[in-house]
Amino acid sequence: MSDALYEFSRMWERETEGTLALLRALPNDAYDVRPDPGGRSLGELAWHLAEIDAYISLGVQRRSFELSGKPPHLDRPRRIADLAPAYRIVHDDATARLAGLEDGDLGDEIRYADGRLYPIRDLLWHNLLLHHAHHRGQLTLLCRLAGGVPPPLFGRSASVPVPVPVTRNR
Repeated sequence: MSDALYEFSRMWERETEGTLALLRALPNDAYDVRPDPGGRSLGELAWHLAEIDAYISLGVQRRSFELSGKPPHLDRPRRIADLAPAYRIVHDDATARLAGLEDGDLGDEIRYADGRLYPIRDLLWHNLLLHHAHHRGQLTLLCRLAGGVPPPLFGRSASVPVPVPVTRNR
């Protein structure tokens, strides 16, 4: 695996662990909590993270975003407790779809759903990873507003106490 693909994969897996931690922290009774009447519910927004992994990886694998049908395992769970395990399955499918990428593929351009051409490199970093981070930030806020305690994803959090180091008398 090239340095560029290794760096993306390493970052994607690190962010996936944060996403799984957040999904596990969602309040069990908050699936239908909505920020506004037209917005996604907490459960719908959580599942959108899986949709991002699935659809971007499938489009890159097919070299086309004129997708017909749904990627496998993409039926949205209807309970908070089912989101993290189902997300892991979808993410693992997405990882397998992208496993065949090589360095030379990163500059290949694909017409995205918005009609513009993007190199695969940008689709991975922007349309997949940063898009994912954007919605995970929204989900973190919804988790807090619904009474949950989101995990610290990028450093400490006021909601999670910092462990006090134990000192020994000598």
